[in-house]
Amino acid sequence: MRGYTNSSEIRTYAAFVLILLPTAALCYKGQLSLGTIGSVPLMMFLFSMICGSIIEIPVTRFRSRKPEQLFKYAPILEDIYSVPMVKELSIGKERVFDTTLTVNLGGAILPALATIYLLLTQPNNTALEIMLIVVVAVILLSEIMAGIGTIIPEHIGLIALPFALIVAPGNAASTTFIAGVGGILIGNIISVITFNKERTGSAFMSIGGAGTFKSIYVTTIIASLVSYFIH
Repeated sequence: MRGYTNSSEIRTYAAFVLILLPTAALCYKGQLSLGTIGSVPLMMFLFSMICGSIIEIPVTRFRSRKPEQLFKYAPILEDIYSVPMVKELSIGKERVFDTTLTVNLGGAILPALATIYLLLTQPNNTALEIMLIVVVAVILLSEIMAGIGTIIPEHIGLIALPFALIVAPGNAASTTFIAGVGGILIGNIISVITFNKERTGSAFMSIGGAGTFKSIYVTTIIASLVSYFIH
């Protein structure tokens, strides 16, 4: 856990909470669901994702390069991405980071468990096919930014929505969630595994954390709201 939150990050979380308030009201009325995940469990899931997003679980360590130009832009990147760049530059040796790979509780573990649960309780081959499209999009459009980690476009998971509405209109909510969130997580994992450690690096690399959580949460919220229109 990096333990760093700036004013930009606080505003983002405040926006998520404001979105959650009417969403929670709809869940309370039983008007939202994600496949076999009912309204009350969905409401608890959405709040748990927000709370769990501050928890990073270490998985492994490896070395990655510490670019020289990173020292010059560290304060700017720190302000934009809410990552303690200046402090992290002191981690590791002079030329390399002792990189810690972590898995975010709210942005990876909880969504992955929900995805697996939906696939087990309501098999959805269509969602798996759409997921492949999202995985390719994430791999092509994401980037590994020095000092930050994986940066994924915030709305990339919504690629799954129009496909879900076309091929599975009666089950568009869970299809969008499975394909969008699953695609982002798999693409994130592939990006982290395959990036060139000799070219760039970061003190921390997170799956579902900084640079990724927003895209996963936006996809989850939109998928949940879609269910309102197909009840």
